[in-house]
Amino acid sequence: MIKKIFPLVVIPFTIYAQDLSKLVEESFQNQLVNSSKYGVESVRDQYESVKNSYYPTVSIGANYNKTDEETASTPDNSTASWANINYVVYDGGKRGATSDALSFSIKSASEDLTALKNNIALEIINHYFNYYALISKKEAKLREIEQLNAQYKRLKRFLDVGTTTSDEVDKIVSRVQSATVVLHEIELNIQTIIHNLQYLTTNEISIEAGSTMKDTLLKQESLRADIKSLEHEMNAQLLTARGSKSSNYPILTLDDTYTNYDFNYDNATYQNSVTMDEQNIFKASLSWKIFDFGATTRTYESNYKKYLALKSQYEYEKNKASIDLKLAIKSYEIGKLKIESAKSALKAANSTYNTIEKKYQNGLVDNVAYLEALSEKYSAISALKSSQYDLEIKKANIIYHSGKNLEDYIQ
Repeated sequence: MIKKIFPLVVIPFTIYAQDLSKLVEESFQNQLVNSSKYGVESVRDQYESVKNSYYPTVSIGANYNKTDEETASTPDNSTASWANINYVVYDGGKRGATSDALSFSIKSASEDLTALKNNIALEIINHYFNYYALISKKEAKLREIEQLNAQYKRLKRFLDVGTTTSDEVDKIVSRVQSATVVLHEIELNIQTIIHNLQYLTTNEISIEAGSTMKDTLLKQESLRADIKSLEHEMNAQLLTARGSKSSNYPILTLDDTYTNYDFNYDNATYQNSVTMDEQNIFKASLSWKIFDFGATTRTYESNYKKYLALKSQYEYEKNKASIDLKLAIKSYEIGKLKIESAKSALKAANSTYNTIEKKYQNGLVDNVAYLEALSEKYSAISALKSSQYDLEIKKANIIYHSGKNLEDYIQ
């Protein structure tokens, strides 16, 4: 019984053309980025709140009193309204340290936002070029299947007239079925990338070809945004530690209260004896906590150790980033060699296939040699395309580890 070739089923997907720049731009509008933006705004508002606390506070108030037994000093009922101005002249440096710490926290949050965008951009770039690497594999596999089907039809005619054996046809059928399974796996991987891009951009996705990364090796490196954020966080923690020492210093406060009184006596004699209906009291106060069983010292030591922990982490990440950049550059250089190697391999595979095909058509070699040459040819085509797209990813890695914004290097 002759085996039949199963029809090739290709999974369809909807196309909405977007190039790499558009994909990155749309990904910057997702909920994760918006959350980070709110975080930056929150720290800014907190900073403004602390700055405003430097200024005097103004309060107003009023009260009403009713007594059961009226006396000369206690009217039947009375009202009082007051206004107060209070100003902390010196608080041991706590407000200044807190304000400066929050200033660094704003910078840290802003760098976190930049780092998040760059991480998302790098992920988008990886998906974009991996998508086209898979497309090239798919196209190569389709052409391979097309040629296998053509050989199947040719051998089928020979089998019908008895000039070839069924096992030769069966080998072709088996190879087509195997290639079809691989094709479906490629299609699944393509769909997975599309779904990942939909998740990152929150939009329907297809991909427009033609985008590349600028072909440049950056001469000057700078710290990545995530490491800058860690540096600012470290400085903020140091200022927080210093601010915790403020309890060791005196607090000087100025206070001025103006009060207006309205006394209502039932006894006219008492009413006539009232001599005061308003009063202003100015007060300067100084307080100094001279002993707290070491609580302030312990608080400072705790905060300072947090600073030391962040400093160690910062130094580690900074050194690691430098090594990562060197490895990215080395990987890029190897990637260029891979392309040259893939070109040579494709040239050799084409030459071998052309020779084997002619011999196979003339019956000088069996179909095992032909199928092997055919597979090597399309594997070489796919390998060259994949290495070229992989080089674009390696460029992106260099830009990322150089501390630059990836979106500025997409063309």
